[in-house]
Amino acid sequence: MLAIPAIGAILCLYAGDRNARAIALAATLIDFALGVVLWANFDIGGAQWQFTERADLFGRFQWALGIDGMALMLIMLSVFLMPLCILASWDAIKQRVGLYMAMFLIMEVVMIGVFMAQDLLLFYIFFEAGLIPMYFIIGIWGGANRIYAAFKFFLYTLLGSVLMLIAMIAMIAEAGTTDIPTLLNYDFPAGMQTWLWLAFFASLAVKMPMWPVHTWLPDAHVQAPTAGSMILAGVLLKLGAYGFLRFMMPMFPDASAQLMWLVFGLSMVAVVYTSLVALVQNDMKKLIAYSSVAHMAIVTAGLFAFNQQGIEGALIIMLSHGVVSAALFFCVGVIYDRLHTREIDRYGGLAVNMPAYALFFMLFTMASIGLPGTSGFVGEFLSLLGIYEASSVVAFVCTTGIILGAAYMLYLYRRVVFGELTKDDVKAMPDLNPREWAIMAPLAAVALWMGVYPESFLAPMRGDVTTVVARLAPAKPAGDAQLAAGKPNADAAHGETAHGSSHAGGVQ
Repeated sequence: MLAIPAIGAILCLYAGDRNARAIALAATLIDFALGVVLWANFDIGGAQWQFTERADLFGRFQWALGIDGMALMLIMLSVFLMPLCILASWDAIKQRVGLYMAMFLIMEVVMIGVFMAQDLLLFYIFFEAGLIPMYFIIGIWGGANRIYAAFKFFLYTLLGSVLMLIAMIAMIAEAGTTDIPTLLNYDFPAGMQTWLWLAFFASLAVKMPMWPVHTWLPDAHVQAPTAGSMILAGVLLKLGAYGFLRFMMPMFPDASAQLMWLVFGLSMVAVVYTSLVALVQNDMKKLIAYSSVAHMAIVTAGLFAFNQQGIEGALIIMLSHGVVSAALFFCVGVIYDRLHTREIDRYGGLAVNMPAYALFFMLFTMASIGLPGTSGFVGEFLSLLGIYEASSVVAFVCTTGIILGAAYMLYLYRRVVFGELTKDDVKAMPDLNPREWAIMAPLAAVALWMGVYPESFLAPMRGDVTTVVARLAPAKPAGDAQLAAGKPNADAAHGETAHGSSHAGGVQ
């Protein structure tokens, strides 16, 4: 899976424009097929780490790959979105097509590599390498202000990552190994954990992005080409949350419990603030970019609820947001290709002349809001259950974010799709062509599949979530929701684990 896009990227550089498109599409489709094989052969409830391969390179540093259920689902998200991104840029990109396709294939290699890496330094190399193709995609094929956006994206994400590298070196010196499965069970000294946690947080919070280090994201999205926005929202934002779940929480459980309030505080501000900012946007891409920050804030709050539902919900939101926000950015790209503007006020009445487009756009809007039956509902419901168990105040604030989310998404939809069709250039816009159908249909199918039968996505991850929750259990502070559930004071703490598992059972 790593070799095929890498070879494809080299071929794209030397093939002509037409051939480069075909090579990129073929390589991403083969990778998707391999992903399906990977999922089919994944043994649910078997060993935690599967498909492992190891080769020693330079003493301590090793080429070590392997996946668990969480990594499997994020790899599936990456290989599912990648062919759609290639199709989305089929006609839109006219110059330096070979280089453009090569950048996307390199991006696929590093994204899958991040989720597969079992060696700390190998993870860091893949994690940082993702900056390079994205920097070029924004900087070369982006909008008018692309250089500013590309530099801002690069510098923001690089700055935090230097601290993470220092922390990793300290961890290797302390534990004497770079092996991630070993480090997951290593108990770092409590004082050291806090510093390591903060260093990781500096890097991963920017990648998420969390408020207040989120400002690079709207700029990057607005300037990036359509496919660039799709993959940035679809997969790259998930790398931060994956880092929280893979490193910070299981490796530094005491520090995670101590600094839980920090994550909750930032998440609450982000949910409300970015939702309010989204309400006043004129640029469609900016609106969806701010909505991404709000959604990822519910993910961070869900992860730090330290219970099964919270973490499972956060994972489902990650998958759902990956599919839905990529679809929303593509919806913007479709009308941008026809009218070359993203100003919301320039549109109106699209339901009249683009009914199929209006239907798909509505489905993705509803999934973004979290309508029951769509992918958004399952994740938000589960995470809010988990967050409520940890803190009813945080759950209340996060819920207001979902209400605001409905406000700005429906407001956007109403202004673009409904109303009078008065403008002549908008009247002349044709409905979806076969290529656009081929991109919309799979995205819509997955958004509905996740909403109707989430178990197929939850089942591979459940065991890994249980492992993380067990690792966090000794440090976990008592939540306040046991009292609200009518439990007597005395056994509130005692009944906590039973209460959590019975709830999780009910949701499943």
